Amino acid sequence: MFVPFITRDSKGSRLLFPRKGGGGGKSTGSGGPAITNSGSKSSSSSSKSSSSSSSSSSSSKSKSKSKSSINYGKSKYSSSKGNGTPKVSTIPAGSIFAGRTIGGGTRSQIYGTKTYGSGYPGVSGRGAAGRGFPFGFWPLAWGGAAGYLGASYIYNEEYGLPANTSRPGGTEAFITFPSSQQSSTTFRVLADYETSQDLVDDLYEACSSNLASWTYTQYPAPYTSSDPNAWPNPSQVVQYYRSSSIALTLDGYNNSAAVFGSEGTPDAALPSGIDTTLLDCLNRTIGAEVEILDAGFSWRLGGNHGEMTGMLCLAWCFWWWISNNIF
Repeated sequence: MFVPFITRDSKGSRLLFPRKGGGGGKSTGSGGPAITNSGSKSSSSSSKSSSSSSSSSSSSKSKSKSKSSINYGKSKYSSSKGNGTPKVSTIPAGSIFAGRTIGGGTRSQIYGTKTYGSGYPGVSGRGAAGRGFPFGFWPLAWGGAAGYLGASYIYNEEYGLPANTSRPGGTEAFITFPSSQQSSTTFRVLADYETSQDLVDDLYEACSSNLASWTYTQYPAPYTSSDPNAWPNPSQVVQYYRSSSIALTLDGYNNSAAVFGSEGTPDAALPSGIDTTLLDCLNRTIGAEVEILDAGFSWRLGGNHGEMTGMLCLAWCFWWWISNNIF
């Protein structure tokens, strides 16, 4: 029986926290910037039609439009695999980062660069201090002491540590993707736990032909390291997405000159001989499948506060019935 504010409705919306099972239907994707071996990006069509490249996806299923419910303090809002929203709202009082903006990001704007702080629509410059959340998610928190090697724009605790449970989507986690074509090529995807878990099936289904010995033992692993040199790390990032809340990294890639040098230092070229087919597949599938703030999002009461409201409503209804049928 559905009781407003208390029981879950028949649509079964889920929370962006650790869950079992995989994602829904898959999409062939809608293109996106392709990372080349030189480290540059080439533009691609943002059409909703299927990509003709076999590396973009191996599935012919339509994109899932199911929504997820994101807990944000005492409030909630929804995300989905849709096209995002141009709508911008203000985070309400009583919530973390109250007064900052949320919303305004669309799927065509999901790609950033190799620079932390990229992937924010209409915003340039590295770093994410004081920024809003156009896609509904916080930027990544990298392991390392505040201000490590002078890179305070990366190593600060504004958004907490990687294990911060207040993060929308849960604590940070990563997935490992070894290549079957080049034994020296291993990619990793770092994001909040729910995003990482949701992407596992999408990425495996799309890119399995280029994955070596891929098993669910490589399901999202917690990213809790305080060692800035442990993998994945900022110097290994080949692409940021969704306002720097997701990173695709490559083991062995070293972009430390750009990451820790002065802003504007050119990025290092990608190593030669890597599996660029797998790289392109992962890159395009993340852009096409990752959840972002839903077009119809609105703040609503959530958590224990919502349950208490439901109980009060039921108590009032019971009192009204007693008053009108007994006295």
